[in-house]
Order: sequence, then C-alpha cells, then structure tokens
Amino acid sequence: MKKTKVLIGLASCGIAAGAMKVYDKLKALQDAEKLDIVLKRTGCIGMCFREPLVEVIDDSGSYLYGDVNEEKAVEIFDKHLKQNEPVKDYIVKCDLFKTKDDIFWDGQIKIALRNCGVIDPENIDEYEEMGGYQAIKKILGEKISSEEVIQTVLDSGIRGRGGGGFPTGLKWRFAHNNKADTKYIICNADEGDPGAFMDRSLLEGDPHAVIEGLIIGAYAIGAKEGVIYCRAEYPLAIKRLNIALDQARKKGYLGKNILGAKDFNFDLYVKEGAGAFVCGEETALMASIEGERGMPRKRPPFPAESGLWAKPTNINNVETFANIPYIITNGAASYSKHGTEKSKGTKVFALTGKISHGGLVEVPMGISIRDIIFKLGGGIIGGKKFKAVQLGGPSGGCIPEYLADTIVDYDSVTATGAIMGSGGMVVMDETTCMVDMARFFLDFTCKESCGKCTFCRVGTKRMLEILTRITKGEGKEGDIQKLEELAYQIKETSLCGLGQTAPNPVLTTIKYFRHEYEAHIIDKKCPAKSCKQLLTYSVDPEKCTGCTVCAKNCPSNAIDGERKKVHFIRQDACIKCGACFTKCKFDAIIVS
Repeated sequence: MKKTKVLIGLASCGIAAGAMKVYDKLKALQDAEKLDIVLKRTGCIGMCFREPLVEVIDDSGSYLYGDVNEEKAVEIFDKHLKQNEPVKDYIVKCDLFKTKDDIFWDGQIKIALRNCGVIDPENIDEYEEMGGYQAIKKILGEKISSEEVIQTVLDSGIRGRGGGGFPTGLKWRFAHNNKADTKYIICNADEGDPGAFMDRSLLEGDPHAVIEGLIIGAYAIGAKEGVIYCRAEYPLAIKRLNIALDQARKKGYLGKNILGAKDFNFDLYVKEGAGAFVCGEETALMASIEGERGMPRKRPPFPAESGLWAKPTNINNVETFANIPYIITNGAASYSKHGTEKSKGTKVFALTGKISHGGLVEVPMGISIRDIIFKLGGGIIGGKKFKAVQLGGPSGGCIPEYLADTIVDYDSVTATGAIMGSGGMVVMDETTCMVDMARFFLDFTCKESCGKCTFCRVGTKRMLEILTRITKGEGKEGDIQKLEELAYQIKETSLCGLGQTAPNPVLTTIKYFRHEYEAHIIDKKCPAKSCKQLLTYSVDPEKCTGCTVCAKNCPSNAIDGERKKVHFIRQDACIKCGACFTKCKFDAIIVS
C-alpha cells in the first residue's frame, strides 16, 4: 500500500489564487494529526480557472479538487485523507467518474507539459523518476553522434515554438556545421505576449525538461556554454531554474565531462532580462546578454554564423527545448504522429479573455480553433457570442468567428493574417470593440519599440494617434486608408520582427471588421457599445418608474425628473460614465 500523495498547484497562477494558504493549512493539519501522507508542491496543473487546485492520489485513484480554500482544505483533510471519503462536490477531475469539467482535458496530448502539475519542480529525483535525463543518458551511453541527434530532431518535424516556426533540426544543423571552437546555445524565456504565461509555467513546473533540452542541443551543435534569458518579472521561474541548475550540476548533468563523457563540457546560467518585448527578437536578446541596450541587429549574418559575442549561436524558446528530451527518448515517429503534414507535434496555448475555461492546454497540431475555444475552453463566458480570437500575442492578428474552423498549424494560421506566436490565445465576445482592441495592442507595441527604425518608432505612434481619435468619435474620412498605408510601410521597412508584425492587429481588424471602423468614423457609433465617448444614454419611458436612483447617482447632474415620473437625460451634460445604466433596477436606461 503506497502512501497517499497530496499535490498542491503552486505555480504563480495558483499562488495568486491563494494556493499557498491552502498548502500551509494542509501542512499544519498534517503536522498536528501526524498523518502519514506525502504533501508536496507542484507546478501549473493547467486548469487555471479552477485554482487553487489540490490533487489527492491514493490506492483508489486520482482526485483533483478545484476552487479549494482553507475551509474546503479542512473538509478534504478530515473526510478524504483521514476517513477515505472523497468530497465529490469539489472534485473537478477523477479517474473513477466523470465531471462537468472533463471537457477541458478531452483531446489534450501532454508532451511539453508532461510533467507540469505532476512532479515537484524543485526535486530532481522526481524528474528522473518520470524518465528525466534518460535522453542525454541514451545519447552518451549509446554514443549517438551529434549528426544523428540533429537528424532525429529533423525527422520529428518539430518547428520552433517561439513564433517563427523555423524547423528546429535545420536551425541546429546550421550551427553544427560552423566549425568555430566556441559556440553558444540560448533559451529565449523572455517573450512578452500572453504566451509567455506558458513559458513561465513550464519553467515553474518542469525546469529540468528545459535544461535537458538545452544539454541535448549543446551536444548537437557543439556548444560549451548556454544561457537561459528570462525576464526578471518571473521570480518564481528564476528561483526554480537556479535550484534545478544546482541539482543538475551535482548529479553530473552539467559541468565538465558530463556523465563521464570525455570532451563533453557544458554549463548554463540564467540571465535576467528587463522585460523588454523587443528582446523576444533573437539579435536584441543577444545584445542584452552582452550588456548592450536590447536593440535588433541587421541579418545576415545570422546567429548560426555570428551570434552571442560574435560566435555561432543557436536560440530556441522554452517550449521547443521542453519537447526535445521526449523526442530523443521516444523517437521521432512518436512525436511526428501528431499534427499535420507541415506542422508536427503538439502546441501549448494560454487561453485567456472572454472564455469560460482559462488556462494552459496542449493540443495536437491540426485541431481547429473552434474546438479549442468551445470544447476545451468551455465556450464564451455568460453564453455571449464568440466574435474573434487574437492569436500570436500583441503582434498577432484577430481571426473572426467565421474562420474559427481554421486548423492550428503554421501555414493555416499565417494565411488568416495572424501568427502562431508563442501560444497566446485571447478570446473576444460580442462586447469587444475591434477598433479599440487594435488600439490596445498597438499601444503596447508602440511603447515597446526600441526606436531604431524610423517607421516602427514614428509610424506606430501615428497609427496609435489615428486609432485613438477613431475610438473617441473623432475619426475622419480617409483614416482607414492612412492606417493601411502606414501599416504596410512599417512591415516592409522595419528591421526586426516587432516592427514587421506590429501592424497585424490593425490590418486584420480592418480586413475582417472594416464595418466597425466605418461605424466609428461615419456614424460616430461603436457597434460593440464599448467605446465610452461614442455611447448615448437615454431613458425608456415605458420602463422608467421615476424611482430617482439614476438621478441620485449621476455625478454630473445630467438627469432631470420628478419622483414617480419619467426621467430625462440631458445629452449636453452627460459625461457617459454609465452610472445610471449600472444602478437602474428596471432596465430603463437605453445604451445606443
């Protein structure tokens, strides 16, 4: 009979939701009762919309409890852990019976996330028990050549998960073929779109998988030193990375003569970045590591020829490296059997926005966007209509509802005007104004521009000014054409990916939602009733009871009317704050 295990999801998402208090409560109860159980922390379990999460694994099966607070923790402890009576009302996933949240897990295939929410990320022994470091042991034990490793990665079909989608094995081959004595390998953990939530969660939940992927990459290209470039805003990820690196060194996975292999020397360190979005671009990232301002450099030469410190360098992102040990251990075919002809394997997405089931999901390439949103994601919050999804982060594009059957692969997503990015998926409903959404994302990329390229630095600023005017009801005839003209000039003249993709939200919203732009400019109306200065508040005389609540709560005294008589809103005095609409209990305020 094995000891009962109790896992608490203590990634940043869980901690923010109160999971640390749950952990402390269970630990105090265990100590007080001297209950012989294994209580441990784990990373992001993925079901972020049910945080805090507690999983109990006993002889009868696995029970995942959601929305756990301290009171529920006491009940779970008293009934399940002490009396072996699971508390079914709180269970969101179980081996023995179905729950209403099972749809979140259906269709997921965990490869990159295989250990997240399963192991203690600060315990290397648990990673090894799950098959960790077997890939590098296999390579060194069977004396598999670096060329064979690269060929396996090529055969798997994995493409870089950081956004560009360049074949990983081909990228490694370019660096391998350079015969320089000194080479570097870098993990980009600094991407700043919503997909960075995925990168952070992987580092917090399974840092050793990323480290092992880097070790294998270093062996393949001939690098002796590596860097994990991680934004300083991820303190928990950095903490667990450094713990994992120390553990890996002590076990001989890093350092000189790794696992007894002569001439295979490799070590890693973490470089904390300042969180600049532009440093997601590889040449800007390398400049930052070198102590320079994070600004992109002209290519060619490409990093494989002249990268960090002007030496051959390979850069991949967190998710890419996390997949590598699985591919080596299980073979290329085990990975390539998932996905489409040109986009193999799985992809991790961070679901956020107006969606019922926000969190991390890992799905096979080839699944439709609609299935992700309405099956795994549980559809739109409040039963509202699905309008669009922003794919690829701030530099991505908005895909409308009628294209929701688009499959997730690099070519299909790119064809819509969006990009895969590192996995951010922001879902929007009917209340989202697409003009304001484009303004929101462009505001971010405009601020994050390094300023090196004139069109990126000035052009995004001019576009932002036009979009801001439009959302305030000050749009002019010809503004749409100006936005398109500027967008294409910025894309064509910018040096790096930030500028080249910054106009995507604007171009895709104009392409698919041009009518909303025209409504803002011509009719001075926001179809989504979202842009505050374009709204008109009026009173429905048939519903108004004259209760005076609206008048009492109007900060500008714009509502006239006597008690028990129909009220009237003076438009010249209305500041469009919406207080009357919020306070009215009779739905008598009309918003148009």
